[in-house]
Amino acid sequence: KVGFFGTSAIVGNSLPIGAGLSYDFKLNNKKKLFSVIFLGDGSIEEGSFYETINLCATMNLPVLFVCENNLYSVYSPLSVRQPKGRDNVKMINEIGINSFRADGNNVSEIFKTFKKSINYIQKKTKPCFVEFSNYRWLEHCGPNYDNELGYRKKSEYLKWKKRDCFERLRNNLKRFYGEKKILELEKKINIKIIKAFNFAENSPFPKKDEIYKDIFK
Repeated sequence: KVGFFGTSAIVGNSLPIGAGLSYDFKLNNKKKLFSVIFLGDGSIEEGSFYETINLCATMNLPVLFVCENNLYSVYSPLSVRQPKGRDNVKMINEIGINSFRADGNNVSEIFKTFKKSINYIQKKTKPCFVEFSNYRWLEHCGPNYDNELGYRKKSEYLKWKKRDCFERLRNNLKRFYGEKKILELEKKINIKIIKAFNFAENSPFPKKDEIYKDIFK
């Protein structure tokens, strides 16, 4: 009911699924609807990416591709995975899909880019690609820091840390509303988070027969 159709941990696997969803929208004349596919820079190295991009460009499917480029795939930087100087936005444009680039650490720029992309898709009924430049603070999978492994420089990490999107947003809001208002909002948000954790921890485990719920047959 909220428009979430699923996810997959397999790199690039959600691309053709999202394209199929958008094809359903087009086939059944569900105007204004479009699918949003989130992917990382690692997915651009998968065959399914190019196959899906080509299909969407050829069939003019209403899809918004959102690439979060954080420069790393597990412990491998872009330099050992993709050709030097590759410009993903330019490449996707050449394939036939309107593409944009934006600062993934600037909330205002993210909002404006999404708005521009969505307006384009709904007006043209064509796919759109957006690449957001950002960075990974923690390990590839987990809540811990892993800088001691040495796959990235401390100076690089600190440079990106200064661009922390949440800290930048907080400072901007503080200039408009003042520190007191921000603290009040943070308190309300923290209370909601604590309530959500308490609800999850105190909820009973699902019944055994629920294991077959929502299974494709």
